[in-house]
Amino acid sequence: MSGADKALKAIRDAVGTKGWIGDGDGMEPYLDEERGLYHGACAAVVRPATTEEVAKVVEICSRAGLAVVPQGGNTGLVGGGVPDGGILLSTVRLNRIREIDAGNLTMTAEAGVVLADIRAAADEAGCLFPLSLGAEGSCRIGGNLSTNAGGSGVLRYGAARDLVLGLEVVLPDGRVWDGLRRLRKDNTGYDLKQLFIGAEGTLGIITAAVLKLFPRPQDRATALAAAADLEKLLELFSRIHEPRGGSLVAFEVM
Repeated sequence: MSGADKALKAIRDAVGTKGWIGDGDGMEPYLDEERGLYHGACAAVVRPATTEEVAKVVEICSRAGLAVVPQGGNTGLVGGGVPDGGILLSTVRLNRIREIDAGNLTMTAEAGVVLADIRAAADEAGCLFPLSLGAEGSCRIGGNLSTNAGGSGVLRYGAARDLVLGLEVVLPDGRVWDGLRRLRKDNTGYDLKQLFIGAEGTLGIITAAVLKLFPRPQDRATALAAAADLEKLLELFSRIHEPRGGSLVAFEVM
């Protein structure tokens, strides 16, 4: 048995039958980019259910020199989650919301939780998680953070990197960095979590995050307006945005 085969067997043993997909038909949905522009190939699709399983898989791959491509909801449009050899590590089974602290306005969620489920859980707790985008019914929060997703609420709430207090990350050698801090006023040392947000899994695999929640808005208003040209639209934006004191959530031009 070759070194790669031994590594694949060890990975299969680590994640069990529920976490292993090795047949072509089973792997197919993970290998196609949403628009069909990219199609990948890999030795197996691995779906760990815990941070410890992710760490074990990454450690085995590191020792064997086996490439790992992490993937969340596979909603990206640039091919970043499509593998070219090695294994594909899917976070779909890392799908627990570990804690909601409405008093501190935080939620601790695993990387594979669907964004729409995070928003719904926050709403049920009387709070708001403001990240919202077209794929929120199938994209997963680990992918949102790994790509620093923007969404429609950037004007008021910022991009994904502005909505995170802490991370749990599996490093390339299989070690786990536990940075799941919930403290809002934290001025201690380096802000290491920002290295992993937007890095698309190249520096480590995000397995969980402490997310910032916000008070749920009591009122909402939406308007559709027409203007003669782009300059007039920008003027309209300024006239709406400035007097509102930062309460404008989104301004879309079409």
